[in-house]
Amino acid sequence: MKKNGQVIILLGPPGSGKGSQAGLLSSKMHLPHISTGDILRENVKKQTSLGKKVKHYLDAGQLVPDELVVEMVSSRISQGDCKKGFILDGFPRTLIQAETLQKNLLPNMRLIVINLTVPDKIILERLTLRRICQNCQTTYHLKTSPTIKPGICDKCGGKLIVRDDDREEIVKNRLKVYANQTSPLINYYERKNVLKTVDANRSKEEVFADILSNLSFDFSS
Repeated sequence: MKKNGQVIILLGPPGSGKGSQAGLLSSKMHLPHISTGDILRENVKKQTSLGKKVKHYLDAGQLVPDELVVEMVSSRISQGDCKKGFILDGFPRTLIQAETLQKNLLPNMRLIVINLTVPDKIILERLTLRRICQNCQTTYHLKTSPTIKPGICDKCGGKLIVRDDDREEIVKNRLKVYANQTSPLINYYERKNVLKTVDANRSKEEVFADILSNLSFDFSS
């Protein structure tokens, strides 16, 4: 793998741990972690032209139109730090996005898709009990990783808030959207023989170890 790039796609419903696992992989493999959700939310926060276009889609738990996401991701992966590969979290989410990505991959890029599976009941608990610091964006969970002082960030003392797309009715809609529009990607990548399924209803460390066991990568490179 020293001469070839590695592209890793993390598939999975919202709350399956894609962001956490992508961060761990990025540190281990020295590849950029590209989170479409983070990029979109940052644009909404800064009220950019893109942010204004996508805000109502995010607030409703709907997918952002393909053309907007494809343009954003294409621009990001064309940057120099992606030459040796990259980790995609939240993209592709539709077959159109997957086919566009496939066309844009360089010949030396090796693709692997990790499908993280978690029951819907667990997803609802993970997301509806999640809290975010409005200042430093540190993530907490009321059940599994609460703050020392309720409602207050341990790191900066900021107020904890519930993300709009973590509200129960929105989470249920996000799961429905995922099942209808993103799940078909599982069949798409299975046919290409690049899909690996990982049970993500375990500790973060166990899931990460399982993901690594499915990768063919020279970590010394």
